Amino acid sequence: MSEQVPPSPGPVRSVPEERRHRKQRLAAAFRIFGRLGFDEGVAGHITARDPEHADHFWVNPFGMSFKQIRVRDLVLVDQAGTVVEGAWPVNRAAFAIHSQVHLARPDVIAAAHAHSVHGKAFAALHRRLRPLTQDACIFFEDHGLYEDYGGVAYDLEDGKRIAEALGYAKAAVLANHGLLTVGATVDEAVFWFVTMERSCQAELLAMAGGNPRPIPDGIARDVRLKIGSPLSGWRSAQPLFDWIVAEQPGCLDDASAA
Repeated sequence: MSEQVPPSPGPVRSVPEERRHRKQRLAAAFRIFGRLGFDEGVAGHITARDPEHADHFWVNPFGMSFKQIRVRDLVLVDQAGTVVEGAWPVNRAAFAIHSQVHLARPDVIAAAHAHSVHGKAFAALHRRLRPLTQDACIFFEDHGLYEDYGGVAYDLEDGKRIAEALGYAKAAVLANHGLLTVGATVDEAVFWFVTMERSCQAELLAMAGGNPRPIPDGIARDVRLKIGSPLSGWRSAQPLFDWIVAEQPGCLDDASAA
């Protein structure tokens, strides 16, 4: 059985403290994505469920660079798509996809989607990752495939179909589109995205070099159980978050916290 982890590992927090924590991790997550080159114009979004209002989520403001987002810039959206807090509009595709993922998956605190280069390239193959490396085993039998690309996902029906393809997995390949990952923490969802992007890159490189041999199913499954749990994802994310906060402490700027 996989290890279970609370929404935010660490001391028990009050609702305002937990909200601030999730927003800080979310702002840092965008800086990580920006620093790693996962931004693509106005595309891409990461969300964090509000700890008090479970049908609300925090998301990046539409049109702001991942590289500039601070805590104070984050936008709170309700299940109807109304901006409850924040001065910026919300990406229509972000609402269509994330609202349905959060609705279908009460266990999900955070979801991440971006148009990263290797994720897009792999998604054009219309298939799941193979367990070619130890890191790729994290997703063995634990990621979905959405094959029905029909254009920009502006409609809730598109979001519902993506949520259905995700199922109860930690990630999904969105054909001709990119990658989607989810987690019980912002940290977990972000690490799954980073390592899934790199696993796509590794598989593409291996295919270019010849005929890669996958890890046997039993071994791949055992590896996933060891390093693919929510707690493992959270732990693996800590170096990324420590690095970005040290390098770009301004991401934690929150005028409302004064």
